[in-house]
Amino acid sequence: MSFYVLFLVLTAAVLHAFWNLFSKKAKGKAPYIWLIYIVSVVLYLPALLYRIAQGDNIFSGPVLWFSISSAILHVSYFLILQKGYRSGDLSVVYPLARGTGPLFSSVAAILFLHEQLKLKTTIGLFSILAGVLIITGLSFKKENNARIMTGVFWGVLTGLFIAFYTFNDSVAIKTYAISPLIITFVSNVFCTVLLFPFAFSQKDEIRREIKQHKWIIIAVGILSPAAYILVLEALKYAPLTVIAPARETSILLGVFMGSRVLNEEDGKRRIIASALILGGIIALSLN
Repeated sequence: MSFYVLFLVLTAAVLHAFWNLFSKKAKGKAPYIWLIYIVSVVLYLPALLYRIAQGDNIFSGPVLWFSISSAILHVSYFLILQKGYRSGDLSVVYPLARGTGPLFSSVAAILFLHEQLKLKTTIGLFSILAGVLIITGLSFKKENNARIMTGVFWGVLTGLFIAFYTFNDSVAIKTYAISPLIITFVSNVFCTVLLFPFAFSQKDEIRREIKQHKWIIIAVGILSPAAYILVLEALKYAPLTVIAPARETSILLGVFMGSRVLNEEDGKRRIIASALILGGIIALSLN
């Protein structure tokens, strides 16, 4: 992995951890997510117009179909993630989602994109999975697991959709040479369309979100696309089996934020366990 690619991935990881911290505080539903996509479309429109002026085409068949599928997967991901944040701890849902995501997407890349499975990749993936399982803190006492299991369920489901949209968008970038900015922007437009019926039926909720969380909405509307565009840019220069897990360095920051900023329990153990994830990421980066 070159320094340039590493810089893109690590920057994306930091941005991603921060916007998830903001979203955890908001605990928003469909109207909140719809407002985020509205902000993203408005603020990134100048960048899109610049790319069009440079000759990029946003009206091709691949752009349309990959953007639609990406929008469906991203909306599902966002709704599931926010449900997880309303039900569980950031330091459980976030690392589990981000840790299982690369596991699923790397397996998909090996099976469908014919990327080579190396020994270091195998060690890295299992190290990440082991670290995530330790972070969740499951015990053998059933009564202690109720809240944890709720976070585990939504975290794993979120991770599955992370794998789906990462795989979808990596095919668009690598096979059809679609610009990261274009697929992100166009899919965000479709996301606003998909969420409009749900948001429009909750006008009071929209007003409440704007009143209480307008700055969070603006921050997430900027940071979330920026983080993802950086990851897609990195995918142009390195395989998915390396980029997908390496971006999850955000887990370390996310667990730290959950422990220190939100005062969630078991912070020390979850931070220590995240070292296993870091070891897996290092193993993957050596490929």
